[in-house]
Amino acid sequence: MTPTSIVAYLTLFVAVGGLFPLLSLVVGWFLRAWLPSAEKLQSYECGEQAVGSSFVQFDLRFYVIALVFLIFEVEVAFFFPWATVFGKATQLKGLGTAAAAAPADQQAAYDRALVEKYHELAARPASPAPQPADRATMVDDARKVALASMADLAVFFAVLLVGFAYVWNRGDLTWVRAMGSPGAVGELRPSGLTPVESLRY
Repeated sequence: MTPTSIVAYLTLFVAVGGLFPLLSLVVGWFLRAWLPSAEKLQSYECGEQAVGSSFVQFDLRFYVIALVFLIFEVEVAFFFPWATVFGKATQLKGLGTAAAAAPADQQAAYDRALVEKYHELAARPASPAPQPADRATMVDDARKVALASMADLAVFFAVLLVGFAYVWNRGDLTWVRAMGSPGAVGELRPSGLTPVESLRY
């Protein structure tokens, strides 16, 4: 592939990527119904009754819950490398067990699959035609890698649970706090507010 064709493909990709949402917005603007009403023009605060102007910042608890959700969701994505390693290790272990019990005419196919899977998982090369002792070593390596990945995953998950317990203990996940609890939001509420206005504090 020449540099000119690479630039042409990138230009085409950027053009299509820009025109597709623009075209969708224009077509939607022509096709969608336009029936404005006073109720539709009201501000919407996640199902709560709107209080005051829509330009006023609403309850900060929404932001806290959203941030906690984002933090834990992003960290859960780090589970996938360990899960991939664990899956490959268990596949290698299963292949090694099956290769040891396979008939002689199927032994070569099992050995090829075993060596290929071992190369995906391990850094050191394996013999193209593994002997029974080599198969036992591969199965043992796969078992050790699976146990190590599970131990790493357990430690990472324990760290997540400690963070979750800390957030819970601080009361950041409590939507409505008791008036007498430490750090209760109600203690910061100004006096002289109507019941509807006091809901914002």
